[in-house]
Amino acid sequence: MDQNPPSPSVSESSTARDVKSLRRLSWLLDSSIPLPGGFRVGLDGILGLIPGVGDALGASLSTYIVVQAARLGATPVQLLRMMMNILLESLVGTIPVLGDLFDFAWKSNERNMRLLDVQLQNAPAHGSAKHRLTTASVMLLSGFAIILVLLIVLAVKLLLALVAALGA
Repeated sequence: MDQNPPSPSVSESSTARDVKSLRRLSWLLDSSIPLPGGFRVGLDGILGLIPGVGDALGASLSTYIVVQAARLGATPVQLLRMMMNILLESLVGTIPVLGDLFDFAWKSNERNMRLLDVQLQNAPAHGSAKHRLTTASVMLLSGFAIILVLLIVLAVKLLLALVAALGA
């Protein structure tokens, strides 16, 4: 069977629809609820108020944007930056009260949409979305492994210094 590839206008139209949907999700998660004084918050910050599961649920919803960004052509570096935005918001969000305030202000989804917009204005990345997402995930996990090793070394040094100080 001879199948013609879709015309560029169909592909561009589909991409525009997908980006519009992602932008709507980003707005819903970060800025959909107006507050007095002109400040806006979203469902992500509200979910973060639920102890234990709120930040994880918010991060899960935010991750959907990253997965779709990979499908739309974001590079591994852009995907890594997007993941770091979500991770920062999730980790700081676990701190009682201060983390919740940070959740409302950081707006990782809107930041990630700006990263995607910049990427889409440039040429999309080459290779499959799965490969780009896997590459970004490996980069993120490698960075965490390095940080974990450094923290363990620091903790051991501090513990040895404490033992030496108490023994002296």
